[in-house]
Amino acid sequence: MSSQTRTIVVTSALPYANGPIHIGHMLEYIQTDIWVRFQKIRGHECIFVCADDAHGTPIMLRAQAEGITPEILIERMQKEHLADFTEFGVEFDNYYSTHSPENRHFAELIYTRLKEGGHIRTQVISQAYDPKAEMFLPDRFIKGECPNCGTADQYGDNCEKCGATYAPTDLKNPISVVTGETPIEKDSEQYFFKVSDYGDMLKHWTRDGHIQKEIANKMDEWLDEGLRDWDISRNAPYWGFEIPDAPGKYFYVWLDAPIGYMASFKNWCDSNDHNFDDYWKEDSKAELHHFIGKDIARFHTLFWPAMLHGAGFRKPSAVYCHGFLTVDGQKMSKSRGTFIMARTYLQHLNPEYLRYYFAAKLGSGVDDIDLNLEDFTARVNSDLVGKVVNIASRCAGFINKRFDGKLAASLSDDSLSQQYVTASDSIAEAYENREFSRAMREIMALADKANQFIDEKQPWVGIKDEARHGEVHDVCTIGINCFRQLVILLKPVLPKLAAEAEAFLNVEPLFWRDLDNNLLDHAINRFKPLMTRIDKVYIERMIEASKEAEAAEKKITSQNNDSSIEPIESEINYDDFAKLDFRIAKIVAAKRVEKSDKLLQLTLDIGNETRNVFAGISGAYDPATLEGKLTVMVANLAPRKMRFGISEGMVLAAGSGDNELFVLHPGEGAKPGMRVR
Repeated sequence: MSSQTRTIVVTSALPYANGPIHIGHMLEYIQTDIWVRFQKIRGHECIFVCADDAHGTPIMLRAQAEGITPEILIERMQKEHLADFTEFGVEFDNYYSTHSPENRHFAELIYTRLKEGGHIRTQVISQAYDPKAEMFLPDRFIKGECPNCGTADQYGDNCEKCGATYAPTDLKNPISVVTGETPIEKDSEQYFFKVSDYGDMLKHWTRDGHIQKEIANKMDEWLDEGLRDWDISRNAPYWGFEIPDAPGKYFYVWLDAPIGYMASFKNWCDSNDHNFDDYWKEDSKAELHHFIGKDIARFHTLFWPAMLHGAGFRKPSAVYCHGFLTVDGQKMSKSRGTFIMARTYLQHLNPEYLRYYFAAKLGSGVDDIDLNLEDFTARVNSDLVGKVVNIASRCAGFINKRFDGKLAASLSDDSLSQQYVTASDSIAEAYENREFSRAMREIMALADKANQFIDEKQPWVGIKDEARHGEVHDVCTIGINCFRQLVILLKPVLPKLAAEAEAFLNVEPLFWRDLDNNLLDHAINRFKPLMTRIDKVYIERMIEASKEAEAAEKKITSQNNDSSIEPIESEINYDDFAKLDFRIAKIVAAKRVEKSDKLLQLTLDIGNETRNVFAGISGAYDPATLEGKLTVMVANLAPRKMRFGISEGMVLAAGSGDNELFVLHPGEGAKPGMRVR
């Protein structure tokens, strides 16, 4: 252990209170939690705080869509987020909200100090305005073509393809994400933070080891171009804190979001009798570490340290950026079921499987991480079940059955145990530097050595010879002690497994300092399986459940409010549309499809023939009420093979889904087979 105890404050980026947590989010919180747990078992004071990011237009619109107040939405989301984090083993010392008195206090304090220092100015600017919704549009509520490379479907602040940054008014062919309308430009006075006042300070800070080299190189581009002043205000209607002495103007969510770190920590200090200033004053000796995604590096490595410096607070000791999560080599996909919510994962798989897999893939850089589901299954089964847990499983039975559950009083040779102690320095260095994948490789190499040792000694053979029972006792005691050391080394990654292993070993919570203390002449408890193998059927069920969860989420965001209507993503020309053959059809028979919650099987008469069509309208109609009625179908749609049979067309219906679907019924005089034009 380090000879000097460190005082460390750690944060993860604040999850947005607009929706549930998915496994892409979990990458960051698991990474942070592993690092925090490592610091704690090394004996350091490490306080891990976070909060829900609870302000901004998206939250206001989601609350409207659900017919509730923003306060109710953010309170519900905070509970759901914290429940997900807790089940994934992410242990915050304080989890709070940016919609809090502390956050308002620090936002106003920082703003006032910056203003008094001459670092805030006002300017009348032209902004994108949605005339239908009667609101100014935030950057992320405008989409269009990048003015630099022409890529379509880009947000109003930067291009995901070429990386260019621009004003929303620079977009080509813009549309409002709120209503699908074309925005107009409208003048408005806004408040700006003069980030450029801190250009020299930021050039030094970003090159002084506080951020990764890749991020520093990227920030150099901004610094070399010359920093532009940052628009920190938004017009009403806006869900957030109103700016002091500026009626109708609100702090932009990105101003008060990082201040949420301070607010959550102040809330922790007040509950735990600590002095906030000892940690956040300009000359504080405490460390401050932020873990974030690379997509928000600009806010955390330029605007945030400038705000803190200008307001007389300490700057971060380090900002660590990570890459995005892909699944099976591709961007997470809702249609493929790989956009997996944290809650959906938890309903099907052990959360520690994902903690370990992320650890096995994470390095200190900003490269994207791929969750390959086949590799995920194989690695968990091989490493955790087949190597680590297997050591305890192989040895505990002999100790319990033949030696009264008690380990040997001495060891004939503790060289294997000492190899673990020697390797622990390198593993600790890997943890400290966020090289978790290297740490996992080195730990599994140690597990291999223990299993090889047991294979060579063959206690299952020796136990048959009473003269060799002492040897077997010795071998199994060495094995149990190796398992105990592995548990310590893996404890930051697998806290639940560690707690269950500590109960099995009959010991107090283990720390890093316990690595070189063997358990001897010590009673252990009966062994219970600590982990089971992953069966691929659970992966398949999780994917299917993710598709269903997405359908439910779409319903929430599509009903009751026009503001949530998604813009049209693609167009077809008239010639394509003219190819569709719409026909009047009589519903001759209708019945529910077994083992399907949504489908009805319809037999349709279109004049000269009958068609078999599966329609997802079971939630809206009793089949008996449809028989004998007319509807409209697409008659020239290619037959589609489904699990329940062949569907030979499509019935037209409209509505938000489930019980709010309405089959189109033609008017008077319509006959089966007539073409609809």
